[in-house]
Amino acid sequence: MLNISNQPIDEEMFGEYPLKTLHELPHPRSSRRLGRWMLFFLFLTIIVLLLPWRQNISGSGTITSLTPQDRPQSLQNAIAGRIERWLVREGQYVKKGDTLLVISEIKDEYFDPNLPQRLNEQLDAKQGTRLATEAKISALDGQISALGTSVTVDLASARNRVRQNQLQISIDSADLVAIRRNYQIAVDRLERYEKGYRDGLFSLTDLETRRISLQQDYAKVIMQENKLNVTRQELANARLDLQVIQAKYQQEVAKTMSDRSSAVSSKASANNDIAVMRNKISSVDVRRGLYIIRAPQNGYIVRTIKAGIGETIKEGESIATLQPANPTLAVELYVRAMDVPLIQNGRMVRIQFDGWPAIQFSGWPAVAVGTFGGRVAVIDVVSSPDGMYRLLVRPDTRPGDQPWPKQLRIGSGVIGWVMLDDVPIWYELWRQLNGFPPSLRQEPKTAEKV
Repeated sequence: MLNISNQPIDEEMFGEYPLKTLHELPHPRSSRRLGRWMLFFLFLTIIVLLLPWRQNISGSGTITSLTPQDRPQSLQNAIAGRIERWLVREGQYVKKGDTLLVISEIKDEYFDPNLPQRLNEQLDAKQGTRLATEAKISALDGQISALGTSVTVDLASARNRVRQNQLQISIDSADLVAIRRNYQIAVDRLERYEKGYRDGLFSLTDLETRRISLQQDYAKVIMQENKLNVTRQELANARLDLQVIQAKYQQEVAKTMSDRSSAVSSKASANNDIAVMRNKISSVDVRRGLYIIRAPQNGYIVRTIKAGIGETIKEGESIATLQPANPTLAVELYVRAMDVPLIQNGRMVRIQFDGWPAIQFSGWPAVAVGTFGGRVAVIDVVSSPDGMYRLLVRPDTRPGDQPWPKQLRIGSGVIGWVMLDDVPIWYELWRQLNGFPPSLRQEPKTAEKV
């Protein structure tokens, strides 16, 4: 039976009755030891919960270049052509200006090997046409000047004739007045002679003489009136000649100006043709220089897209990929949209590269092994198609950190942690259990210069 009384079991009983169960019962002092251990772990847990924990935002991405010119670029040909020969191989290092590919022409309008000479001959012909047109314009300008001088003389002469006719009219008018007075005197004399003849003072011969003289005076009056009318008609004709000269001059000048305008238009057309020819000559020279495709910068030929000799390529078609040498590396991290407002430029980042073993303690970056330092340089203002936001992280070596490995390649995968503020571990556990976002001590600042 069990010893359940207040009296302890005699030790001799164990020897006499060896009960295995009694031997396996814990010693009363073991519970005290267990309590001490529990108190130790309780205190240790409280201490651990009070330790600082660095909040962070994790993301994944790839290695890229901080500047666009250092990223892999597609080499394209500017003109269509046929591949004649390759002068490089994949993986080869090339310098800026090295020949990569030689192509030949496929457009029939550029097949003529003497095309530049033919174009120069056409240019010379166009320039000769322009010189002839300029000479014609100069001749027409001289003709217009001569017409101006000629019309000035003709108009002066016509005006003189008008003036002479006006003076002649004045003279003829005065002569007509005098002749009419003489005629009137002759009429009065004839009346006196007729009266004297009736009175017997004059003979019939004298009377007839006076009558003849009167007829002569009347004839003079008629002649003078006709002369005056002729002079007036000449004045009218002189004035008409003046108008005709002016109209003829205007007509000739208009025709000459029309010819000059046509010559000027021909000159402008010749200038346009000359400009077109010069442009075509320059285009042909530039096009012939594009038969050789050269490296735009130092780098490595990563992949050739067009490979066959004799293969036709279109203009603007990609023919190879060039990776620039010595790129300025950066890390391209993608984080969730809800975490972006908590990140500012200049935030410290811990990075783990694919291929480099690492032990990462995201909350205690100081004890992490195999990770590298970085700092946020760019935060995209728009999201990617998958709703994630891109961060560009540049290298940032702190005391005790190793520089980024030289063996890194653009496109390699990375995992990064953007470091935020320190909080107690109990707060971080409570936040994780409730699904709350990380907290900041102060409102995030606007973009900082880094």
